Amino acid sequence: MKSYLQRYKPFLIFLSKFLLSYLLLTFLYQEYLNQFDAAKCEPDGATKLVSENTVWFLKLIGHDAEIYPHPNEASYKLFVEGHAVARIVEGCNAVSVMILFVAFIVAFSSRFLKTTLFIFSGVLLIHVLNVIRVGLISVAMRTYPQYKDFLHDIVFPLFIYGVVFGLWVLWINKFSSYAKKNPAT
Repeated sequence: MKSYLQRYKPFLIFLSKFLLSYLLLTFLYQEYLNQFDAAKCEPDGATKLVSENTVWFLKLIGHDAEIYPHPNEASYKLFVEGHAVARIVEGCNAVSVMILFVAFIVAFSSRFLKTTLFIFSGVLLIHVLNVIRVGLISVAMRTYPQYKDFLHDIVFPLFIYGVVFGLWVLWINKFSSYAKKNPAT
């Protein structure tokens, strides 16, 4: 058993750090969400931020956009050119994607400052790209409603998860402590 643990020690350390950080961050996020009263249709602050930033982005690219709190659920209704095109719910804020991203970076952590800066930069990039994603999908759903499911369920998730995967690869190859121990040939 000792040789097994020694042989797979790097993987077991990665897995332990990933699971612990993922579970801790998920727990903390759930505690954060529990502060908001869904029965009173109260959306969380992260969803509000994404909704407001999406309106700003849509106005920046020349669209008339507004949000209003949904009267029957904890979300925001997004209007583009005066038409309700989307509901921005908690799942649209990309926090779960950010948690997954952070857990992976922590699992391959390097020096504290380098890891912290990469996490902060990555979370900021994910937020910005998510706002662009929500804005573009809203415009696309207004213009091409027949492609709503394809855009919402396939194209835009592939985009956001593709970016996260790219950030992971960048971290492992350029910044993590693993990159120094195992230089590319």
